Amino acid sequence: LRESLLDASADNNNNNNGSSELDEEVLIYCSFLAAGLADANEYDASVWEETLSGMIAGKVEDFRMKTFQHFVGEDDAESYSGEDDGAEELCNLRFNLAYGGKILLHQTKLRLLRGHRYGLVGQNGAGKTTLMNAINNGKLDGWPMELKTHYVDSGSNVDPVYEARNVLEDLMEVTSKPKADCIAMLQVLKFTDDMINGTIGALSGGWQMKLRLVTAVLMDADILLLDEPTNHLDAGTVQWLVRYLLEDLNDTTVICVSHDTPFMERICSDIIHYEQRAVWGPYRKLVHYGGTMSAFVEKIPQAKHYFELSNEEGQLKLKFPDPGRLEGIRTSTQKFLEMASVDFAYPGATTNQLTNVNLKMSLSSRIAVLGANGAGKTTLIKMIVGETQPSNLGGGCKFEVHPNLRVAYVAQHAFAHVEHHMENSPVSYIQWRFKDGFDREKLESEAYKMGEEEHKIIEEHMFEDIWSRRMKAGQLEYEMKKRNVREKDNKYYTRNELLALGLEKWLKQVDEKIAAKEAGLDLRPTTTTEIQKHLNDFGLAQEFGTYGKIRGLSGGQKVKLVLAAAMWNCPHLLVLDEPTNYLDREALGALSSALNDWGGSVLMISHNKEFYSSVCKEEWIVADGTVTIQGVSTERKLKVGKSKKTRQKELEQAQKDENEDAILEKAGGNMNANGDKYKDATTNFWGQTVSKKELRNYEKAKKKGDVARMRELLQIPKGKVMPGHEELGDGK
Repeated sequence: LRESLLDASADNNNNNNGSSELDEEVLIYCSFLAAGLADANEYDASVWEETLSGMIAGKVEDFRMKTFQHFVGEDDAESYSGEDDGAEELCNLRFNLAYGGKILLHQTKLRLLRGHRYGLVGQNGAGKTTLMNAINNGKLDGWPMELKTHYVDSGSNVDPVYEARNVLEDLMEVTSKPKADCIAMLQVLKFTDDMINGTIGALSGGWQMKLRLVTAVLMDADILLLDEPTNHLDAGTVQWLVRYLLEDLNDTTVICVSHDTPFMERICSDIIHYEQRAVWGPYRKLVHYGGTMSAFVEKIPQAKHYFELSNEEGQLKLKFPDPGRLEGIRTSTQKFLEMASVDFAYPGATTNQLTNVNLKMSLSSRIAVLGANGAGKTTLIKMIVGETQPSNLGGGCKFEVHPNLRVAYVAQHAFAHVEHHMENSPVSYIQWRFKDGFDREKLESEAYKMGEEEHKIIEEHMFEDIWSRRMKAGQLEYEMKKRNVREKDNKYYTRNELLALGLEKWLKQVDEKIAAKEAGLDLRPTTTTEIQKHLNDFGLAQEFGTYGKIRGLSGGQKVKLVLAAAMWNCPHLLVLDEPTNYLDREALGALSSALNDWGGSVLMISHNKEFYSSVCKEEWIVADGTVTIQGVSTERKLKVGKSKKTRQKELEQAQKDENEDAILEKAGGNMNANGDKYKDATTNFWGQTVSKKELRNYEKAKKKGDVARMRELLQIPKGKVMPGHEELGDGK
């Protein structure tokens, strides 16, 4: 550092005509200050200027860069060399970025040129969305505030106020464009008059994303920030978006985050990659690579996972709990759900959304539900999971579902599951949801919540409670307890009789609680340790699961949490509506592998053919109100988890072990007061303290008189006698 300052010192000496001794003092002092700044990893230009400009005016920036190169070794700014193509420079800055107490980027450079399309690439949780929000809000140090930016949200945050707004009115207000322009742009993406004049919340996930894209088109921004723009979009809309970005945005700079690698390959002119190198210490920086995604991977071979759904050793692993047994289901191909001649129409609609649906499902089923946005895929899913009922139920259709079937449903707007728990930790959320032995979130949803009319029916018939359920002559019957009636006079009603009375949601609640009890959910402890162990199986470490807040999780981490919560009750059927949204390639590879290893049934809606074809061999094509089946799910080995009886035994043993530990601790480790032949032990032959587990096993061996086992636990060598335990002999 002193050598790099010699020129500055000489200039300072010539200008001030000071003595060389004074110059040497200045030289040493400046070097000392620079070393302190470097030790603190502080390379902000304004800090250096403020600290040193009074002594080496005009030389601070050169000195700062030499110091940076000396200590850091590599400068991320070098990655931008050769980028110029005559395009206008929009920004060229160096900044820090943090979220909460975590530093995401440290003293990194960002240079953007007009008309370039940058792919922002990094692992889940690296801070990509945080960076785009900071750019959109002008929160980066030195950001040119005259630039107009527009951020296209991924749809990860559910906002009831936003969803209640009118589509056309919101578009006109946000863009300040005339009504005619807004309608014309909406019609380009085939919005119907009902959609244009309806509420945002009435649109499906795909149509809501289209609306956000229409808004972006009308904003005329300098920089367009796209966060997972292909989420929920069908192939035709993705093609339109590609064409628009390549052909119609010559003067707009685009920064895009997407886990859809083929999409990124088609649109990107540059890649900005989150990198962590040893010479940079614990911090990441942004490194620029000119060219497409494939050109980027050629330069950085370890980034090849962006093009693969691989799950190599050492990468992320997801582990799903095997489903429990279903009464009467003895093979993986035996059906647990059947639909025949099923129709569905929304209340008040004059035409069916779905007509003559004929389907079957078993534990071997691996099914992808395909179709255009708005075709009725989610409508079909909601009927299967019990959120809606066929319109012609009781009128010629067949709709049978195993009464103890446990279903895990990860909705299209996955984050709706956690939107009311953003200030809680993932562990707290799962405790709230399952602490009573059933899925509280499900029972409080609109699909299960009883309305005034149903409560009125219960009151009119003087029903007090449903005490039990049984299968008789092929029909489900429920034991109904009435007010002021003795228990022995309880009466059984068939399911159809109670449905005819209008008690559908009460029965759904009872069936759900019985299914949860069959899974042993009432026995499973909801302790922090137990839940965090479960979260570890889904790649959510203790840092985020126990100590973090849901609000601080990235989109991919929230999906992992929602998956983990859905799998807590060991379901037989996992329903995934657009599961690839928000997950990076590594996580997608891990999810694919976990689903293929899992013993339950999988039903998914996805536009990502690479992903769904890696899991599903059967496809349901939803189009024009009908469902067509292509392919066949192959038979799989039947995998079932522990039965409730086994769980009960394990719980009893654990409680017994805890009681033994408590007795031992209370007695101070001395259990010899009963005059047993063999003495207690707190240390082994080598003087080491015996662990609680070894002590417990020693007590069991002592009660049985198992001398060989006691010697083994106390690590007594053969032929040796342990002082104080002569009764154990020499082992010969």
